[in-house]
Amino acid sequence: MQSYDVVIIGAGASGLFCAAQAGYRGRNVLVLDHANKAGKKILMSGGGRCNFTNMDAAPKHFLSQNPHFCISALRRYTPQDFVDLVDRHGLEYVEKAPGQLFCQHSAKDLLEILLTECEWAGADIRLNTSVDSVVSHGTGYQLTTSNGLIECESLVIATGGLSIPTMGASGFGYQIAEQFGLRVLSRRASLVPITIQPSMKETLSTLSGVSLDIEASANGMSFKEPMLFTHRGISGPSILQISNFWQPGEALQLNLLSDMNPIEHFKALRTDKPKRALETELNTLLPKRLVEVLKQDIAFLDKPMAELSNEQIKTLVQRLTDFDVQPNGTEGYRTAEVTLGGIDTDEVSSKTFESNKAKGLYFIGEVLDVTGWLGGYNFQFAWSSGFAAGQYV
Repeated sequence: MQSYDVVIIGAGASGLFCAAQAGYRGRNVLVLDHANKAGKKILMSGGGRCNFTNMDAAPKHFLSQNPHFCISALRRYTPQDFVDLVDRHGLEYVEKAPGQLFCQHSAKDLLEILLTECEWAGADIRLNTSVDSVVSHGTGYQLTTSNGLIECESLVIATGGLSIPTMGASGFGYQIAEQFGLRVLSRRASLVPITIQPSMKETLSTLSGVSLDIEASANGMSFKEPMLFTHRGISGPSILQISNFWQPGEALQLNLLSDMNPIEHFKALRTDKPKRALETELNTLLPKRLVEVLKQDIAFLDKPMAELSNEQIKTLVQRLTDFDVQPNGTEGYRTAEVTLGGIDTDEVSSKTFESNKAKGLYFIGEVLDVTGWLGGYNFQFAWSSGFAAGQYV
């Protein structure tokens, strides 16, 4: 039987980072993963360039049944701490939006840093290894794997959530939590595109690939970012963000004119540019293909501004500030960036990330009920939780 001080299941962001921290403390560390490559989600995230942190990361950017849980970890390992680390390795990165840091060239550069840190810390990484069972064993745990029996004093579950099963995602971490008596909260796909009703899909079929800045609102939350029409529905940053808060059957408001007072704008045009056709004006405000779709059921788009009544302007503005796409659901875990929900954080120490019910059993990263907004927040929680647990395993 092989023996280690620490076994980490999951060679993703949190698992690799925790391995390096524990290894630097002199712990004998083994990372296991059933995949053939470490850090697969790191490599595909951010269009292959990985939005690896957000300098503005704060508890308000995370969803959890216990919103205070992430405070301790985020304070002890900050975005600046991670930036200092990648700076030491010479990573070239860019700030694509305020606070959002991406690898300048490829996410491979970031993964190489994590693997180098593990190598320097003496942590072993064993891929193509499935874990069939985990049982308490003496003062630690015994794992039955496809490569034989392994025992350890501390066991870290860093298996992530259910998102993108083609990358190897599974519910293994939740199964282990339930096996050892931890409560697991309901889960759903999040940071995910929204699908639309079949009838509306046909109406909007010509818009696939069209992008525009909007404000998406649901359940008291709003995000002003781009939206992208797809052949299945709507996506883009604003939609992924609002998917954390919207659920099927609930109201979803899409304001296509969020940067102006549209009523005043169109009324002013009646005086300033009375001969201008409404369609011509809309083509300056919205993508042309979208205006073509609007023409199908708004009969007065060809009228000059001077001929528009207050009621027609009101009708137009209502349509554009609460644009109805007839949302149906989401694309689910197949394309979701993260899983909302997970292991109840009341069952885990916010300081050490050790289970309150099973000594030596730790849970970090996405498997927990901590979900960040789009923009590098989830990676920062991976680093922060991996660092925290790495100090105690």
